[in-house]
Amino acid sequence: MNISNRSIDKQFVFLAGTIEQGNSIDWQLQAKDFFLCKGWGVFNPRRKDWNAKLEQKFENPAMFQQVNWELDALEKADFILFNFLPETDSIITMLELGRFSHYNKISVVCPEGYARKANVDIFCNRYNIPLYDSMQIFKSFFDMRSDFKVFR
Repeated sequence: MNISNRSIDKQFVFLAGTIEQGNSIDWQLQAKDFFLCKGWGVFNPRRKDWNAKLEQKFENPAMFQQVNWELDALEKADFILFNFLPETDSIITMLELGRFSHYNKISVVCPEGYARKANVDIFCNRYNIPLYDSMQIFKSFFDMRSDFKVFR
């Protein structure tokens, strides 16, 4: 999606979280459906055609384009949902959480079993970032709020 062509009449969420080079479950699919049903637009960094063996170099055009697309979408999103899956490292998600932690537009899902759960819990507590133990708890909270437009 061309980020600059997004509808300004709609709020957009960025689905930041575990991808693990495409080896994790596709949690973004259910999250995407959840937000679309609420009338939100979705920036989803997971690419079905992504080559997990792609050389991780600055000079690699596909890598350069993907990382810059993600950074642009993170900045333009009205809301960022971080989701750390159990038994993963999710190092890029940790990097993004640190980078965008001071934006007043994030929530974090971090269940038991995530490799660095204690770090995430302490970080979110320190910086007063909403933290949920499961996607289901997050969705319930989101459904109870009618004022999620505060992120605009």
